[in-house]
Amino acid sequence: MMRVIPESHAVSLYRGDALLFRHSAEAPAIHVGRGQARFDMYRGNFEIEDYLEAREPLRHLEVLAEGDGHRLAFRRHADDALQLELRLETRGDGATLTTLYAAPGINRTWWRLAAEQGEHVWGCGEQMSYLDLRGRHFPLWTSEPGVGRDKSTYVTWRSDVENRAGGDYYHTNYPQPTFLSSRYYACHVETSSYADFDFRHEDFHELQVWAVPERLELFAAPSYLALVETLGARFGHQPRLPEWVYDGVILGLKRGKAHAEEKLDQALSADMAVSALWCEDWAGIRETSFGARLFWDWKASESRYPDLAGWCRELGERGIRFLGYVNPYLCVDGELYPVARDRGYLATDGQGGPAIVDFGEFDCGVVDFTSPDACAWFKDVILKANMLDIGISGWMADFGEYLPVDVALANGVSAEVEHNRWPTRWARVNAEAVAERDKTADATFFMRAGYTGVQAHCPLLWGGDQSVDFSRHDGIGTVITAALSSGLVGNAFHHSDIGGYTSLFGNVRSAELFKRWVDLAAFTPVMRTHECNRPGDNLQWFDSAELTQHLAHMSRVYRHLAPYLKAQVEEGAERGIPVQRPLFLHFEGDPEAYATQTQYLYGPDLLVAPVVEEGVEARDVYLPAGETWVHLWSGAVEAGGRRLQVAAPDGRPPVFFRQESAWRGLFESVPGRDG
Repeated sequence: MMRVIPESHAVSLYRGDALLFRHSAEAPAIHVGRGQARFDMYRGNFEIEDYLEAREPLRHLEVLAEGDGHRLAFRRHADDALQLELRLETRGDGATLTTLYAAPGINRTWWRLAAEQGEHVWGCGEQMSYLDLRGRHFPLWTSEPGVGRDKSTYVTWRSDVENRAGGDYYHTNYPQPTFLSSRYYACHVETSSYADFDFRHEDFHELQVWAVPERLELFAAPSYLALVETLGARFGHQPRLPEWVYDGVILGLKRGKAHAEEKLDQALSADMAVSALWCEDWAGIRETSFGARLFWDWKASESRYPDLAGWCRELGERGIRFLGYVNPYLCVDGELYPVARDRGYLATDGQGGPAIVDFGEFDCGVVDFTSPDACAWFKDVILKANMLDIGISGWMADFGEYLPVDVALANGVSAEVEHNRWPTRWARVNAEAVAERDKTADATFFMRAGYTGVQAHCPLLWGGDQSVDFSRHDGIGTVITAALSSGLVGNAFHHSDIGGYTSLFGNVRSAELFKRWVDLAAFTPVMRTHECNRPGDNLQWFDSAELTQHLAHMSRVYRHLAPYLKAQVEEGAERGIPVQRPLFLHFEGDPEAYATQTQYLYGPDLLVAPVVEEGVEARDVYLPAGETWVHLWSGAVEAGGRRLQVAAPDGRPPVFFRQESAWRGLFESVPGRDG
């Protein structure tokens, strides 16, 4: 229960006996100030600086009882003008600090919540490098995540030098100003402005916002599972995945129709379980120094996919769906750009002309999703007529991070304020188009960008553009962290590009990496391959019989587990509980359950520990205490509460199930199991 203890010049907020927030003259929890920001964007990568003009504590507080809440009036000192006025309200399981007034000129605020030694903190959207955020700070600004994301590596250094694109541990496509604490509460800051959540201090967490936020929301629950469910209800639930998804792997191919037909036949001949073809080049290809890029003019390319509508029907008769690709930008050399420009559907440069954004050797206009007319046009012409109506059953809804801060928008709001909102606006446009064609249960789309509220619109996340390697901050292991962190704030369904995407500076995909990624993907809500940005330089599943057979085997494992997965998807759609879960979500009393981010629970009954390091034949696995675990492949029974080395040959990643699971019969008949 949340409770407020007011004093004449101080106020405290408790969850039970645990202090969450206290403001007093001696230890002010709120500071205000002014700053001048500089944002420099280059192809979705941002250099951000702040010239801080002032930061001052609001030491003087007057607390006034008002109805069932309290009005808090903050000044720098007793004789000062009013600087900030908040309303503090509590309910049984939460509290809200709502801004009623802020003095003109304040555009920086700092909010402190109480912290404890040994506390764990999670969330902040989709984080790639660290699941437990304690001990670090996290700037929250949607952007390209960077290539490499580790300043000590050659790939990151080279990316910084050549493309200003190296990134760091905190860069993410999907930030969100929401975190969960091991003290059984969560905090959400309602703002779209740049923020930086700092968890480095022993006694407090400091939440910096480059604005006066609308409110701070605090949620309490008796368990982590209940806390996640509360956040799911707050931000919205994703729809169930379409039934056809469970039929097998989605094959990512982007070399035209003839190539796709050939590789589909190869897959089916190998007894591969295939649910769909994902041909992101359906609208055409543009070759750049980065690799094979797409032609951003969203209509079927007759040269690459002649009579695509007819082919979608033919594939459907064989039980195979066709998926495409789209993003919220229009290339200036396409047919759709001048239509959108002439009708006023594009963001402008402030001088009356369309804002032009460099996407790497080609320029694009930005569809203005603050304009209802632009949204309706994009839905009707592109997503419905050009995609859904010809039989496309889903797509990658890419980007959403690139809104420049210097463009002018139809709603008159600063693009700096709209920037973080853009992924959610983009998700809503896609979701509405699908719903308006009554296909929410039959079509899907997946996104990498996100922000507060994206959960209610985006049915499926993917982990973004990982490097094609085992690197600590940008390789295969980061997709586990991404799934777990985003899942805690209400995103129940997550997956990744099998084999990774970004191949630069001689960094190419190995057979070992590809097989390890296939093994991981079989235990995620969706299996999907990707040819990556340089298909000709990188190994593909169809390049050898060994890789084809490996993918085929694990696709059958995925299909076999579909009944169990469907049950977890149902729980995700109804309650917002993620399919991939950190161990502590079910084992709160086991200290070791907090110490790992490279293994996870797949639903409540399967424990998955994928191999995410190069050149190893086994890996360390922790089996949580209080359960007896059964090795999925051998049937060996192991006691919980201990670590063990588990052999990890290709096609048999370390996976265990609870001995008492109601799904035991399904698990014991998995393809590839001994005996």
